[in-house]
Amino acid sequence: MTAIQNRYEFVYLFDVANGNPNGDPDAGNLPRLDPETNQGLVTDVCLKRKVRNFIEMANGDGPGYEIYMAERAILNNQHRRAWEAKVPDVKDADRKKLPKDEEKAQALTDWMCANFYDVRAFGAVMSTGVNCGQVRGPVQLAFAHSIESIVPLEISITRMAATTVADAESKGDIRTMGRKHVVPYGLYRAHGFVSAKLAEKTGFSEEDLEFLWSALELMFDHDRSAARGEMAARKLYLFKHDSALGNAPAHKLFELVTVNRAFEGQEYDPAERRTHNLPPARQFSDYAVHVHRERLPDGVELIERM
Repeated sequence: MTAIQNRYEFVYLFDVANGNPNGDPDAGNLPRLDPETNQGLVTDVCLKRKVRNFIEMANGDGPGYEIYMAERAILNNQHRRAWEAKVPDVKDADRKKLPKDEEKAQALTDWMCANFYDVRAFGAVMSTGVNCGQVRGPVQLAFAHSIESIVPLEISITRMAATTVADAESKGDIRTMGRKHVVPYGLYRAHGFVSAKLAEKTGFSEEDLEFLWSALELMFDHDRSAARGEMAARKLYLFKHDSALGNAPAHKLFELVTVNRAFEGQEYDPAERRTHNLPPARQFSDYAVHVHRERLPDGVELIERM
């Protein structure tokens, strides 16, 4: 398939109600926070995991749409498949380095790109013991930040069952106490980038790109759990350049999408919520999203996917 010919940036808005969008294992699984602003954070790794899971669910059986970084995958086994397909009859001890023949070395990396969607999209370091080289991916995501500060809650929960017979006999009361962390409500904003020039090296195609947009729109509907509450994709704005190198700086395009607090018919800067004594946001309609199309640079098309 032909690689994409246009550079893209995108603005992605999603929200969570009574859930933990991305727990921090270094903080007892509390929702991630910027300690200076108390804005919520969701890492790029977390968002990519959800994209991978959706692609695997929707297209995992199709040729070229396997997931390299699948849950519980053994990465060297994935690399070994490329060697067996392109450079057979070589022992593992001799697979720690790429073949000296550049054509064979490139064939290994190309095989990984052709067979694994996430290698084509996000890139990968594939030199872990069984060496298939490295790839820079055309698709990158930044950390998502909540529009306003969040206040994580720690909720006590009770399980009315014992784990083992010994626990039941020794404790008498078989109830088990636990805790879960939730954000009552948060609207998050993430920025993403798609490089046509890097897509040339991995073969990331228009079909691949359409699957990426579909994943961002639908992935939360297939990622339900008691821990994550209600998460939903709210808005996806694409900036499509009419060239591979692009026609405007990404940060200038991101500034064209603004999010304000909305209350009783008025709009306010989210940073001034407390100044105006506004109640905390609890739903998406508590915000107003604006796209300043009149400031769109020449050579850039703005596409609203949702």
